[in-house]
Order: sequence, then structure tokens, then C-alpha cells
Amino acid sequence: MERFDGWAAVRRRARDALAEVVSLVFPDACAGCGQPDAPLCDRCRGMLLPRVTATRAGELPVRSGAVFDGVAARVLRALKEDGRTGLARALAPALAAAVAALDAPGAVVVPVPSSRAALRRRGYRVAELLARRAGLAPVRALRSVRTVADQRGLGRAQRRANVAGSLRAVRGNVLDGRDVVIVDDVVTTGATLAEAARALRAAGARVVGAATVAATPRRWPAPR
Repeated sequence: MERFDGWAAVRRRARDALAEVVSLVFPDACAGCGQPDAPLCDRCRGMLLPRVTATRAGELPVRSGAVFDGVAARVLRALKEDGRTGLARALAPALAAAVAALDAPGAVVVPVPSSRAALRRRGYRVAELLARRAGLAPVRALRSVRTVADQRGLGRAQRRANVAGSLRAVRGNVLDGRDVVIVDDVVTTGATLAEAARALRAAGARVVGAATVAATPRRWPAPR
């Protein structure tokens, strides 16, 4: 079994690498599999149909519409790193389903803000774009107040320390006593979502949960 799992991981990485190479050579290639002449082929679009899972970021309930692996991971990376903003429409149903699963009608939707560096590099706010494509009405109620290190490669405790105190509710927003749902693209350890919840609660908001397009596989137990 271990040998099979190892080969499966190798094949998955090979598929990911091939899809990325094809997307560079053919900019209109499918972001999920690299098939030419289709920004997202029917098969990969079908792989993005919502399948909501539940977890927590500390005490904060979190719902995610997909697992950050395979097609979903490649499409999200194409949106974030390759500027393929049209893919947000295909990812939006996963976020909408995650928000609906929190069952918080009337809650204010607050996206996790992009860092200044990421906004300069991309020219758009990822979480806010996804929320708008999901038919939500995101409110810019959070802002970054300091630079944080790249979270990739950091453990759970390191991620918490890295983002601690990095967000603040914007001045003049009307959050006091309001129900709030935080939205983001991906949850890994939940450190960023927990920091966002802390900042919003400090402004008087009642944070009822968080919703993301996807959650990294490490947050879910391996199937038996």
C-alpha cells in the first residue's frame, strides 16, 4: 500500500507539472488539465462541483467547498499566480456552497485582505473577487497592518505567530453587533482565519464562521 501511495503521489506531481507547462505554452489551455483551446474543460469543470467539508480554526467553524488538490488546486493557482481571473466564476459555486452551509442569513461577508505586495503583483484582491463572483456582497472591513512572512513551509504554531496582530478592522466600519462570515480562497491551518476573527471581534462583530473555496488535504483524515 505504501508503495502504491508513493507512486500515486509521483504521478499526481507529474500531472501538475505537465499542466503548468502546457498552460505557459498555451495561455488558453485548460487550467485543470492543460487541454488546449479551453480555459477550463468540461471534465475539470465537473471536478469543481461543490462538496462541502467542515472543520474549525480554533473555535471558529469553517466550511470549504472543495479540497485543495488536483484540479481545484491547479485552477486556484492559475487564478492567483497567472492572472486568469475568468476562472473565478468556475470556483465561485464552491465558495457559495460553503457560505450557505454556515446557515447565517443576513451576515456581513468580509474577505481576508490581500497583502499590499500581493495586490501590487496581481492587481486584484483574490478573496473579494471570488466572493463577488459567488453572488455575495463583500465588505472591506479588514486591512493588513504589518508584513507577514510567506506561510508556505511553516508549521501550525509558526503560522499563528507569523500572522498574530497582522490584521485590523478598518476605521468607521459598522460591525458592532453584526453577524459576520469571513471568506478566503484556501484554509490550511486556519491561522489567518483565526487572526481575521480576532480583529473583527475586537471591533464588536459577532463572527459566526468562515468559508473558503478549498481546504488543504492535511486538514482532513485520510480515507480508510
